[in-house]
Amino acid sequence: MVALLMFAAVCCAAPLPQAISTYTALTTTAQGDGGIAGGGSTADIPPRMLAAYHKAARQVGRYAPGCRGMRWPILAGIAKVESHHAAGHTITAGGDIRPKIYGVLLTGSGHGGNTTAVPDTDHGTWDGTAQGERAVGPFQFLPSTWESVGKDGNGDTVADPHNADDAALGAAVYLCSGGRDLAKRTQLEAALWQYNHSAAYVADVLGWIEQYTAAAQAPDLTHLSGQVRTVIEAALSQRGVPYAWGGGNANGPSYGICCTPSGTSGTTVKGYDCSGLTTYAYATVGIRLPRTAAAQAGAGRRIPARLGTGGLTPGDLVFYATAPGHDATIYHVGIYLGGGQMVNAPRPHTVVRLDPVTAMPGYAGGARLL
Repeated sequence: MVALLMFAAVCCAAPLPQAISTYTALTTTAQGDGGIAGGGSTADIPPRMLAAYHKAARQVGRYAPGCRGMRWPILAGIAKVESHHAAGHTITAGGDIRPKIYGVLLTGSGHGGNTTAVPDTDHGTWDGTAQGERAVGPFQFLPSTWESVGKDGNGDTVADPHNADDAALGAAVYLCSGGRDLAKRTQLEAALWQYNHSAAYVADVLGWIEQYTAAAQAPDLTHLSGQVRTVIEAALSQRGVPYAWGGGNANGPSYGICCTPSGTSGTTVKGYDCSGLTTYAYATVGIRLPRTAAAQAGAGRRIPARLGTGGLTPGDLVFYATAPGHDATIYHVGIYLGGGQMVNAPRPHTVVRLDPVTAMPGYAGGARLL
């Protein structure tokens, strides 16, 4: 019971041989913003790389006919974490990336967490050295993995991991192994785990996938006007910003606090919790909300849960409680968008995104402030 009350009050407030890349051994995700910045946007993706992701998602069925659910944000999420979409490199019209992208030589030296020596398998064909192995290209394939999944995506008869089209298609084929349905969260997570055996890696990539998915599904707001539209646009502008326990205020994202009932700290994450997001969105029209979800239920006109989503209009606050009907147990809040969807900061290790109103348990109605 204490844990539930804390939640209501604040939340609202690898082993290399089996992995495709060397992310776990050679990078960390301890970034101040959780590795995710800005709203849901594709502005950080070079157009030629984005074209490669779209093309690979269309082509993969030719090589993995049993695969379902492949979409370009999945490939974009991986490439963002692996190479920042080949940032700082030139990408030709044919997709060749220059200069080539090489990871560090996996000698087991201990540098950057590199503790496993990986022997050379390609005589330097792809990684430029016969002294050992290193990951290559925008998707950071080990040459041994590329040997089994490499495909020619640009039609030049060469499967080259340093080519955007080829590398994206190879990654799609690898993720689709075993006839996965990547539309299912558990199978997508399994595919990312196969790509790299690290829970931090999987969480990082999933965050970017969610951000790019949100960007690809921008809602139509033309039917809205005035303060309602301003509030919703403000909330939508924060898509992709990470969840931070206790984070967010009228001025925007902020570092959170420690700790959730499960022990997750927000102190190193700059972002929003659920009520931090609503506080920010409504501040754009001059409405100052209380800080917690339970307190926000006292603002505006309450809309009873028995009316379902049919009783909601865009811009309404949407509440969830551990004991619906008892507002003191409200633990979560979102902003209703319409069509059964809300703008939501769900939980630690996620980002601000669009969710169905049914995504959270304990629907407790809404409140209308506009």
